[in-house]
Amino acid sequence: MEQRDLLFGRKILLGVSGSIAAYKAVEIVRRLRDRGAEVRVAMTKNATYFVSPLTFETLSGFPVLSEEFAREERTSIGHIDITKELDLALIAPATANIIGKIAAGIADDALTTAFMARDCPLVIAPAMNERMYRNPILRRNIDTLTDIGVKFIAPESGSLACGLIGEGRLADTDRIIRELTSLLTPKDLAGQTVLVTAGPTRESIDAVRFISNPSTGKMGYALAAAAKERGADVILISGPSQLSPPQGVKVIPVVSAGDMHTAVKEQALKSSIIIMAAAVSDFTPLQKFDRKIKKDNAPTSLQLERTVDILRELGNDKGEYLLIGFAAETDNVERNAIQKLEEKHLDMIVVNDVLQSGSGFGTDTNAVTIIDRTGKRTALPIMPKDELARIIISTIIPMVR
Repeated sequence: MEQRDLLFGRKILLGVSGSIAAYKAVEIVRRLRDRGAEVRVAMTKNATYFVSPLTFETLSGFPVLSEEFAREERTSIGHIDITKELDLALIAPATANIIGKIAAGIADDALTTAFMARDCPLVIAPAMNERMYRNPILRRNIDTLTDIGVKFIAPESGSLACGLIGEGRLADTDRIIRELTSLLTPKDLAGQTVLVTAGPTRESIDAVRFISNPSTGKMGYALAAAAKERGADVILISGPSQLSPPQGVKVIPVVSAGDMHTAVKEQALKSSIIIMAAAVSDFTPLQKFDRKIKKDNAPTSLQLERTVDILRELGNDKGEYLLIGFAAETDNVERNAIQKLEEKHLDMIVVNDVLQSGSGFGTDTNAVTIIDRTGKRTALPIMPKDELARIIISTIIPMVR
C-alpha cells in the first residue's frame, strides 16, 4: 500500500524576516523539501544580512524574492507570481516589526507584498527578545491576526541572542513541521473519540524494584498525535514515559497493568476507536512488599501470576468501537499475529519483529505488517514512527462505521 506524505506536492511560501534565528529557516526549507513539498522563499532586506538568498535558492530550487523592484526582476509581478496556487504560507522567524506590518496591512517590501497577495492559510512563528515579545503593542497585533484566522506557533523559553534567558526563541523545527502538517491534514476523524494506550507498565516487587520492559511509548504517542491531526478527540492512557504528550490530547497516567485495565474499562465505552499500543506486562509478582527487601533477606525466586488480558477482554465484550491490537514478536511473527487477531476478535493488528534492527523497543523507527480482519496484509518498511503512525491512522479511517 503506497501512502503519500501529507506534505508531498504541497506549495508552501516561507517568509524570512530579519532575526538572528533566520539561520533556522534553512533547516525548515530542507525538512519541507525532504517531505516532498514545493517551497518558495520571500525575504526582507534585513533577513539577507543573516542568510544569503543564494542559500535558500539552492535548497528550494526556486528564485528567492528579496527585492521586489530589482533591475533583473522578471517581467511578471514577483509578489503575485510567488503566491500562485499556494497551500500554506509561513513566516519563520517573524520579528515584531513584520508582525506589526502584517497586522496593519502594510505592504512595503518583497515579503509583505507577497504575504498581502496570498489567499491561503497563514502561520507565523515569532522570534525576538523576551521584553519585545511581552510588549502590549505586539500582543495586540498578535490578537488582531489571531482573530482573523492566523495561526501562531508560540516561541519557546531558553537562551536568547541578547544573552538573556526567557521566552522568545523560535519554536523548534520539529514543532513547526508538525503544526504545518496538522493544518494540511484532512479532519476526517472529527467527531470520533480515539483511545490510545502507550508505554510500558511496571509491576512492583517491593518499594524500589519492579518488573517492566523497554517500551518508551514512542509508537503510542505518535499514534495519539496522528489521530489528533485528523481531528479526533484523543484519550492517551500512558504507562511511565519520559515523552511530552501531544498537544490537545487528554492524558491518563497509569503505572501497573491493573491501573491500565481500570483506566481502559472506564474509557472504552466512550471511544469509537481503541488502539492498544501499550506493552502491558503479562505477569505481576504474586506477593508485593511495601518496603524494600534487603538483599540478604531476599528470596532467590519470584512467584508470578498472570495479569488481566485487557485486549482479550475488550474483544470478548466488544462494543461499537473498532479494536486495533499490536504484537511485538520474535518468532513466527505473522502467524502469531493472525492468531492473536482471530482469538481476540480484533479489527486490525499491527505486528513487528523486535529482533529486526531499527524495529524494536525504544527506537525512533519501526517496520511493521498491518493485517486486517479480512486477511489483507500490508508490509511497511523501516520508517520514522511518526510517519508510520500516520499510515496506520489512514488505514483505520476507511474502517470507521
